[in-house]
Parts: sequence; C-alpha cells; structure tokens
Amino acid sequence: MAEVAGSQMQGYDETTRSGAVPGAARIVARRVGVDARGGGEILRGISLTVMPGQLLALAGSSGAGKTTLLETLAGVRAPDRGAVWRPDVPAGGSQTELGFVPQDDIIHRDLPLARTLQYAARLRLPSGTGTAEVAAAVERVLGALGLTERAGLRVGLLSGGERKRASIAVELLTRPAVLFLDEPTSGLDPATGAELITLLRDLSREGTAVVLTTHTPADLSRCDSVGFLSPDGRLIYLGPPEGLSARFGVETVEEVYGAVTEETAEHADEDTPEPEGPAPAQSLRPTPSRPLGAVGQWALLTRRSADIMLRNRLSVAVLAGSPVMIVAMFVMLFRAGAFDPADPSPGTAAMILFWIAFGTFFFGLTYGLLQICTEIAVVRRERLTVLRLGPYVLAKATVLLPVLAAADALLLVVLRALNRLPAADWSVYGSLFATAVLASAAALALGLLASAAVSEPGQATLMLPLLCFPQVLFSGAFVPVPQMAWPGWALSWAMTNRWAFESLGSGIGLNALWAHGRSPLGPPLLASYGDTFGGPTARGWIWLGGFTVLFLAGAWAVLARRCPRVRGAGPREPRETALSSAVAG
Repeated sequence: MAEVAGSQMQGYDETTRSGAVPGAARIVARRVGVDARGGGEILRGISLTVMPGQLLALAGSSGAGKTTLLETLAGVRAPDRGAVWRPDVPAGGSQTELGFVPQDDIIHRDLPLARTLQYAARLRLPSGTGTAEVAAAVERVLGALGLTERAGLRVGLLSGGERKRASIAVELLTRPAVLFLDEPTSGLDPATGAELITLLRDLSREGTAVVLTTHTPADLSRCDSVGFLSPDGRLIYLGPPEGLSARFGVETVEEVYGAVTEETAEHADEDTPEPEGPAPAQSLRPTPSRPLGAVGQWALLTRRSADIMLRNRLSVAVLAGSPVMIVAMFVMLFRAGAFDPADPSPGTAAMILFWIAFGTFFFGLTYGLLQICTEIAVVRRERLTVLRLGPYVLAKATVLLPVLAAADALLLVVLRALNRLPAADWSVYGSLFATAVLASAAALALGLLASAAVSEPGQATLMLPLLCFPQVLFSGAFVPVPQMAWPGWALSWAMTNRWAFESLGSGIGLNALWAHGRSPLGPPLLASYGDTFGGPTARGWIWLGGFTVLFLAGAWAVLARRCPRVRGAGPREPRETALSSAVAG
C-alpha cells in the first residue's frame, strides 16, 4: 500500500492539471499529525501541497478527519506534530488572505443579503475603505456568484444553495488566495450541489486555490484532485479523481469507501509517504493594510446589532411587549397606597420593591440570552479574520442598554402614576431609576455571558429558569438575609437581585416608612430585615456595577476560548521548528 500510494503522491501536487497561476498562494503540509482530546490520533503523518488554481477535494468515511485536516490547512487549528506553511501569505498578515466557509452559515439571516455583505466588507476591508469601494466589492461578489437579483432579499428567505453561495460571497470580499469549504454541498440536492462545485471550479481557474471536504461521491469527479483519508486518519490516496477507483481495484467511487476500510486494517502500522523537497521559505510580501481599530469596530458592530434587532419582528415584539406585560401584572397584583405613611402595608411595600428589582433583572437577562448564541458561527469565522471580541461584546450592551433604560423608566412612571409607589421628589426617583438601570445592566451582562457559553438558542432558553430561581430565593425578600442559613447567606452576596432590592429599599426610605407605620406587622417585619435597608444606596450601585464589568469580562473570556484566533504552532520535531514560522501565519 505504501509503495503504490507514494508513487501517486510524489509529483502529482505539482502537475499542470491544477491550472496553477504564477504568484498565487500555496499551502504546504509536512507530516501533519493531530491528536484527539480523549486520546488517540485524528490525523497521522499527512503531507501534501495545495497549488494555486487547484480544486482539491478531501474525502473519506465519517470520522476520518476531513474537517480536522481542512481546519489545520486553513490555520483554524494547529497540528500537534509536523508543520503547515503558507509561503505566499504575508508574514504576520491578516487571515483575510485565507477564506474559510464552515458548514454553518456565516451570515446574518435577518438582514438583506447586500446589507449583510456591506457590514462584512466594512469589517474586513482595510480601515479607510470608502463607501464606493465597499459597494463595488459587494457588487463584484454578488455578480460572480450569480446573486445580484437576490441582493435585496432577506438572507433567511434564500434557498440552501443560495445561502451557501452567500457565505462564500463573504469570504470573496477580500479576494482570498486560498478558499477552504467544509462540506459545501451537504444538504443540497444533486443539481444544486453540482452547480456549486462548478462555481468553485470556475473560481479556481481564476487562480484561487480551493480546498473542500465532501461526503458526496459525485463531487469528486468534478475536482482537479482528490485526497482520500483512511478511517485511521492517513492520506491513503492523492491524485486525479479518475484514478481513485483503479487505485483500490473497484469499479465505482462508492466502493472505494469499503475497500479503504479493508486496506487500512491490513496495513495499519505503515507510515504515509511524503513529497520530497525542501520546505518553502516564508513570504516576504508586505503585510496588508490595517483593518478597523477597536473604536471603529465597536461603532460598526453597534450599527449592525441595532439593524439586526430592528429587522427581526419577533425581537421587536419581545422588547416592546415584555415591559408592558410585566407592568400590567404589577398593577393587577398590588393595591394602591401601600407606601402611605398613615396606613402603610410593610409586607406589600417590600414585595413591590422586590418585584421591581426582579423585573429589571428579568428584562436584562431575557434581552441578553439570545444575542450571541444565535450568531456564534458568524462570530467564530469573523474572529479568524479581524473581529475583536471586546468591541463585539460592548456593542451588544450599547444597543440594548438604552432599551432597558426605557423599560425601567416606563415601569417606575406607571407604578407611580397608579399610586403603587409613594410621592417623592426627583432625587428619590433618580435614585430608583439609577438602581433599576444598573440592575438591568448587570442582568444583561449575565445574559450575554450565558449566551456566549451555550451553543444554540434552545440551551439559552433552558438557562432562563436556572438563572432566575436563585435570584428570587436568595435576594433577601422572602427570607431576609439576616435570617438565612450560612450557605444561603454566602450565596446571597453573589445575587445581583439582592443589591438591587436593598438599594431600592434604602433609596425610597423603607426603614423610615416602617418606623412610622401603624401596622402590627411593621416592627416584627422590620426586625427580621435588620439593617438590610440601612446602608447607603451607593453600596448596591458599586456591587451592581462590579457585577456588570465581571460578567462582560466573563463573556469576553468565554468567547475567546470558544472562538480563538489562529492558534500557535504547537509541538514539532526539532528540524521542522527551524524551517517554519508559526503555523498560524
């Protein structure tokens, strides 16, 4: 097996059949190995060269490591052994030189196609690129991919094949030298899949090296070359598609999968041969122009987030309807005059303040929970190019915090107008409003953190009760903090709702109200709360502000772990280390 495979691999990757274009980019891999997290190897000693103008398909059975090899060649992940060179990509250059299209859509479905491409272009193209240049880039890729007539259509209304082409369009905005695609024909009907492969073939003829993974045998015959992986992660064939069946002594490509499995079992201990020749030198081409800075990205991402939010009718309905519904429930639940000094209702007054605190928490949490998990594929891909996570997270908060502030103001105004809150001067209500906004901000940050940690909206929905229940139980409203068992007392310090509840109580002067009350429930209830409302209002503000910063930093850290930039080179053999620079480029 090794002798035959070696004769096919040596020299084939330099053939003129690829339609190579002088000066375009190459990808060179030597003895690449990748380990699985749980032990074992995903890829074993893979060596190949992707030439300019070549359309290369990576095939093999499920679990053979096709996607892992694609990600390693693209620089999305680093090999554990061996090395990958991109000699024609600028040293320290941007990953916009390499296009990568994962299986998931990397475009926002709520925006019109042309608009989402405009945002992508402004984010990826060099800082200072003018409006006319952005428009020209968008028109160019729409025309190249046959999507011009669909430019004004919302992405969510495009067909599966059109959405896949739209994802490719995002990558072509920066004219990448190499384009990687993970199963681009998956889920498409045969005719649409064939059309897409033909499109990719046309792109390769213009000089872009194209590498794709596929499970569809019909795709292989339309490519320049095929790299077939064995079930144990070896590159067992690299050559023209018409030689694949003959190599394994079968008549059809479909039969190759079974033949490879049998041959792998017979020759499991043999090494995969590698192409000979020296490693290429690293490119000395100048680094591309700088992308948008942090402030520019924050401004652009803020506009994009607002645009997405306003174009989603369900989001607008939830944003507008939630405060109205909660205010209506408050009005029906609590009687008027609970804060009347002549005849107060201490228990009702405490519950009104608690539910105001919880309402602001609920607003912020629900607004934040679906902000990141619904576009994690977009974030992961943009992070590989130029996206900064700090501006991204702050943009989400910038868009939503004014909406939350308006909801908090509506809540306080309606409750005061209907005599569910006492008459007081502007300083008191300014304090209540500040507490409500800070509580909403902390909850929003917690929602963004949870949204960054989950993988899909369904998981975010499950997080809602898990995050709400502790805030209710350990806020100190139903069981005062001084009356809690020590584990609950310790946990209450981590509850943003506790500090919102206490700040509202101190801001409105709840202790003074109870001290003058005539209700027989007043003194015992006051005694059970102790000095809960006796501290300065600003103490709660400091806690809420601190939690906001902590949760936003947590969201950034989680995203940095889930959506890393190109990773470092990792371990290598000594002579490889001397020959190559960082695998990530």
